[in-house]
Amino acid sequence: MTSIAVVIPAYRVAQQIVPLIARIPPLVTRIIVVDDACPEHSGALVRRQVSDPRVQLIVHAQNQGVGAAVISGMRAALEGGADIVVKLDGDAQYDPELIPYLVQPIIEGSADVTKGNRFFFLEDVAQMPALRLFGNAVLSFVNKAVSGYWDVMDPTNGFIAIHAEVLHMLPLDKLAPRYFFESDLLFRLGTLRAVVQDMPVRAHYADEQSSLRIGATVLGFPLKYASRLLKRVFYNHFLRDFNLGSVSLVVGLLLLGSGGIFGALEWYRSYATGHPATAGTVMLVALQLIVSLNLLILFLTVDIGNVPRRVLHRSVLRQSGRRNP
Repeated sequence: MTSIAVVIPAYRVAQQIVPLIARIPPLVTRIIVVDDACPEHSGALVRRQVSDPRVQLIVHAQNQGVGAAVISGMRAALEGGADIVVKLDGDAQYDPELIPYLVQPIIEGSADVTKGNRFFFLEDVAQMPALRLFGNAVLSFVNKAVSGYWDVMDPTNGFIAIHAEVLHMLPLDKLAPRYFFESDLLFRLGTLRAVVQDMPVRAHYADEQSSLRIGATVLGFPLKYASRLLKRVFYNHFLRDFNLGSVSLVVGLLLLGSGGIFGALEWYRSYATGHPATAGTVMLVALQLIVSLNLLILFLTVDIGNVPRRVLHRSVLRQSGRRNP
């Protein structure tokens, strides 16, 4: 029988946490609630009002962030021998009764990780504000590039299931402890080349309050995305593999740099002397830029076609001689 543990980070969810736990299906063998120094004392509420023997409570003395809370729960789930670990937000945005649906591809061996996608149902998307849709589209594209999962949408979705063998391989101590957690998780999974599958789900929004600080997000996330993009490209296209895309990227960047610098210098010379650049000079600059653009497009094509397709945890289980749960 597959052992499934659900990790619930609890912060400002006193109104939702108890009813949420009551709706978790019997398929789940352990429920790990992590009170991340919640000012509403969600953990104490669970201790008083929940008698479900599956529940294990972890309390952080200081607030460490949603990512740190999830990591604490994941470690406890692995120590308890879970085969699959599900992350479920404590604000009840996602129906716990969907957990069997979420974990099914992992049980069947067709995915290492499954995650919710709120943007599949068109009627739900039509009800979202245009600005929010645009922001999510931009965020999704950035995450696709950073993680290498070009077929994954809704990257910050908090409804996630992961096979324990893949979770064992992740550097949990390096994962971002706060709101960058989901994006960082996808990046780390991409370096492992785990198979991630989108699962269409519907989210339910009530009067819950988000603790996300927009200012810190806008200022801090771009640098984090940039560093992880560089690492991911280096790991997957130079360290662990070297392919046509690798050559195209190097030559394309060299031509883009040389063409850009040469063109800028010639423009400055023309401006300073009053003599326009010759047709040959213009063509030379244009040729470098055009060729570099085509090479970078070729790299992007190779990268998109390099999305992981071979399930990782099945290979690990075969090597260890164990069976898939």
